Amino acid sequence: MLPHFRALTAPTPYLFFTGKGGVGKTSLACATAVSLADRGLRVLIVSTDPASNLDEMLDVTLTDRPTPVPNAAGLSAMNIDPEAAADNYRSKVLEQLGPEVPPDERSTVREQLSGACTTEIAAFDEFVGLLDGDIAGFDHIVFDTAPTGHTLRLLSLPKAWSGFLKDNDRGASCLGPHSGLKMQENRFRKALQALGDSRQTTIILVTRADRGAIREAARTAAELDALNLSNQLLVVNGRFHATDPADVVAVALERDQDEALAAMPASLTKLPRDEIPLVGFDIVGLVALRALLSPTDQPSLVSAEPGTEPLDLPGLNRLVDDIARDQHGLIMVMGKGGVGKTTIAAAVAAGLAKRGHAVHLSTTDPAAHVSFVVDGVMPGLTVDRIDPRVETERYVAKIMASRGRDLDEQAKDLLLEDLASPCTEEVAVFHAFSRIVAEARSAFVVLDTAPTGHTLLLLDATGAYHRQMTSQVAPTGTGRIVTPLMRLQDPNHTKIILVALPETTPVSEAASLQDDLRRAGVEPYGWVINKCLAVSGTRDPLLRLRLDRERTQIARVQNGLAKRAFIVGWRVKPPIGVEELRSLS
Repeated sequence: MLPHFRALTAPTPYLFFTGKGGVGKTSLACATAVSLADRGLRVLIVSTDPASNLDEMLDVTLTDRPTPVPNAAGLSAMNIDPEAAADNYRSKVLEQLGPEVPPDERSTVREQLSGACTTEIAAFDEFVGLLDGDIAGFDHIVFDTAPTGHTLRLLSLPKAWSGFLKDNDRGASCLGPHSGLKMQENRFRKALQALGDSRQTTIILVTRADRGAIREAARTAAELDALNLSNQLLVVNGRFHATDPADVVAVALERDQDEALAAMPASLTKLPRDEIPLVGFDIVGLVALRALLSPTDQPSLVSAEPGTEPLDLPGLNRLVDDIARDQHGLIMVMGKGGVGKTTIAAAVAAGLAKRGHAVHLSTTDPAAHVSFVVDGVMPGLTVDRIDPRVETERYVAKIMASRGRDLDEQAKDLLLEDLASPCTEEVAVFHAFSRIVAEARSAFVVLDTAPTGHTLLLLDATGAYHRQMTSQVAPTGTGRIVTPLMRLQDPNHTKIILVALPETTPVSEAASLQDDLRRAGVEPYGWVINKCLAVSGTRDPLLRLRLDRERTQIARVQNGLAKRAFIVGWRVKPPIGVEELRSLS
């Protein structure tokens, strides 16, 4: 049965797709954009995700300017390039200084504008420009956003920066000259108005019929409401119905989805809702994208008998055995959203604790739910999270106790005002991350990271700190510093585990992340291929359509991408709780 998708019934000028990583935001955003263009409309699809894969989905090389998509008349696409946006933003701010400002002050300002926070606000500035009409000539603009933790941060910026700028007439902020932000204040306000106007914008909240994804969708809906962005549509993607009642795997998968939807919180049940069925083909390229939502473009699918040769890959227990030999260290679990990073991180931590080690399991993911996955107590295992709010309060208190100790009341008020900047949170989270990295010198620390785009920003902050520290020490040649980046680069201290599903896009994105890590001098230890149906024994026709494609991607990982690869099969019972995690590892 083909889906009813009300976002296409009466589309608003702006369509904003958001949701937990891995729920299919990019697929649905691209399919929507293609469908609108096929009606003869002029459509722009733009990604705000630092780890965007629009290029692969649309089979076109993209830049930070609209590029026509071949074989899709009327459709253009672009990525907001964080680095290019930061360069443009720096130029705007420096232009505000005027010719009378001496070179040394310009150099200081340029240094102030070199951090990850500037990159974030600059990318947001590009996003605001699209809402403000910087690029004209389109009937619809479709936004494919980063996973929700990062996107909520993006959406909160107009309110946060407007509040920071109000009555703040001092000459500087953490982003350099105050005028660099002040000149954007009206654009920020207009962006919020456009996003919250149901005549202009539809916010399409995408989820899967999965407990974790639904929990994240409910949190997102509430936070959007708090920003006065209540013009939301809920879409449940990948809805599955078993065709063979004797197939244990298929029946269990349908039952899990039914139970997850039945337990959906009231904050979601009040929203208008559409369901998009699971399909038996990879949603990459225009043919597949048209087929996802169009009744006239369904591809012919031949149900071939998938390969039966055994997959020669070790399980997660082998990975934990290898890690445990070192007696201590940092294990960072990374990958695209929705691939099961949190489950794999929790299983590795539980496996190490089961082998008698003291383990600290934490997360840098703003949308993290490690405690829900562990769901119990285990000797030797400590579970917590880097809470941005708590870390910001701790950081502000530390700065006030040091830099603010000898200031008068007026100066203290000015310092507190500066620390009210949204950038303070980024700095605070980085300091917390650095503490955890150092802790692994004497114990096991397992870190469940945010989806790839947010993680790359964190690593960028680590690199910026490394460059700052080494530049300060290098001229004198004295002292010995060990920065967080140096610890991440040390294979005796850190093991990076990349998690991917056996599907084209997750494997491609994990490969791209691996390339980024290698450019930073960080070599991944190994890959985990998660939720593999090829070892489940299913006979369901739709699920079996996916098995050969799984084997193709597994071979791709084994034969060129991963130094070490491990496999975890799809489980009839979700791996939640201490006992399930112990059995997994």
